[in-house]
Amino acid sequence: MGSTVDVFDYIIIGGGTAGLTVANRLTEDADIRVLVIEAGQDRTKDPLVQIPGLVVGMYGKPEYDWNLRSTPQPGLNNRIINQARGKQLGGSSALNFMMLLYPPRGSLDAWGALGNKGWDYDSLSPYLRKFATFHPPPEAAKDILGLANHDDSVVGNGPIQVCFSEGYSKPNKAWMEAFANLGLEMKTDPRTGKGLGAFQQGGSIDPATNTRSHAGNAHYTPEIASRSNLTVITETVVRKIILDTSKDEPVAVGVLIRTQKGIEKTVLTGGEIILAAGALMSPQILELSGVGSRSLLESLDIPVIVDNPNVGENLQDHPITCQSFEVNPDVPSGDVLRDPNVLNALLQQFQDGGKGPLGQSNISVAYVPLADGAGVCSEDTKKSLFAYHDQHAQTLDAKVLRKLLQEQDEPAVQYFLFPSQTHTVMDNPPSMADYLLPTSPENYLTVMTMLNHPFSRGSVHITSANVDEFPTWDPNFNSNPLDLEISARHVQFVELLLRTAPFGDLFKPDGARIPQLKGNFLEDAREIVRQSQVCCFHPSCSLAMKPRDQGGVVDSRLRVYGTKSLRVVDASVFPIQIAGNIQSMVYAVAEKAADIIKEDRIVI
Repeated sequence: MGSTVDVFDYIIIGGGTAGLTVANRLTEDADIRVLVIEAGQDRTKDPLVQIPGLVVGMYGKPEYDWNLRSTPQPGLNNRIINQARGKQLGGSSALNFMMLLYPPRGSLDAWGALGNKGWDYDSLSPYLRKFATFHPPPEAAKDILGLANHDDSVVGNGPIQVCFSEGYSKPNKAWMEAFANLGLEMKTDPRTGKGLGAFQQGGSIDPATNTRSHAGNAHYTPEIASRSNLTVITETVVRKIILDTSKDEPVAVGVLIRTQKGIEKTVLTGGEIILAAGALMSPQILELSGVGSRSLLESLDIPVIVDNPNVGENLQDHPITCQSFEVNPDVPSGDVLRDPNVLNALLQQFQDGGKGPLGQSNISVAYVPLADGAGVCSEDTKKSLFAYHDQHAQTLDAKVLRKLLQEQDEPAVQYFLFPSQTHTVMDNPPSMADYLLPTSPENYLTVMTMLNHPFSRGSVHITSANVDEFPTWDPNFNSNPLDLEISARHVQFVELLLRTAPFGDLFKPDGARIPQLKGNFLEDAREIVRQSQVCCFHPSCSLAMKPRDQGGVVDSRLRVYGTKSLRVVDASVFPIQIAGNIQSMVYAVAEKAADIIKEDRIVI
């Protein structure tokens, strides 16, 4: 790999969920030469990556996880919270919980409403169909969950494999029935863009082997890896993007890298640089390259090439409030895995053709509109809540969200039925694993309340010109009071759910809780949020696709404003956070981006 030769048409920074998707699609054309640079290792054959039930074993380990920590969060009783980020081929799709949900229509139409032509629901739905193959649910799943509204025609035959498990049990069934008893029975296939109520999401798991299906093994198969026009290098850090300032507009011409052996070299391109390092690292690389806020860059003695203070701003995540409740003795709970003998027995079972719970994803979910302890809120209740907080919803983004959340069929939150205990009531844990390992002796199930459309805006910025120093990540949770109010009301709804049969029958009367507070009263519910809310793996929007004068960093062709031959393709380009887990949308954005890049190449 020469240091001064134009070898590659495209250099992709980051071999994660988006980067490998784009690399695969571009190199389908044998004449297009692509280099992917990944800071982590190739762990695709590693059991912790492959076996779904061992996911927690990756958190906090530097060979898998960047393991970022936030600044102290005033909206969370000044706790420091943790964020796992994939540091390996496949990125965060290699260490997430494999949940595969599809965003409702309203979420994506909001993208279009913020000035992004070609990025509404109808424009994006072909890519939501393209990226995955959804395998029909087995009879065992239908018997327990019903799945009467499952529509096998919704998705196509893409590289990511998605399936339903055979291991759903009494809690999953009770979850579905209780939401139905509260008037929230799912009546459509939520993958079609509409739907409220409880449902079973599929897991990004290959049913042939019951192993994780992620960008690392789906978009970089041995066949794809053998393409002569694709080069992937791992354990290589991009120090900065090289921008040629001799033209009218700075042109991205290469990258300065540090190889696994510590050698620094320059790699040039005659085409484009595609930044795909994720919502927390892509802003870091742009700022290190001289694209960002003038005052910040000058304070770090970094030459300012493009002054855009929007870089690293507008950060949004899905805050998730976790409440664990002690179950009756006959109710299955993942907490049995605290016993090494049980874990070893399950590992033996998995080794016999991928059988048993370790090869499954059994988290059930629900999409719920604005609700509180009395149930789904009336239109008048919604109006009065937003009227009271009118001063906190004045930006264009906030007005779009406010309108969205007042729709009858827009889910304000997503609930998760998590199969074991969580310990998010802690400050500054070493890693995400500390939230999830069972340390209390009782057995629990956890109800998680994820805020789909946060009004709060965080940031991520460098504090040093050294690429090895993590950027400062401030999710700024509950800085907009509307978020606390909406989350707290949904904690009240959890109390209603716990009183609703048959779900309520799973739990010990007056059993242990984590946190210990009950959330019937609004102030107690607010305190539960402050004590136990963390992030949900979904940082996005930090290099937003919007008009530049409205906070944008990239245009609707994903080109970085003020530059040429430089694009961003990852969750950082989301203009506004979507409802639901974002894995599906990162793949869809990458699939669409690949088509855009191909189109623009033809135009040239």
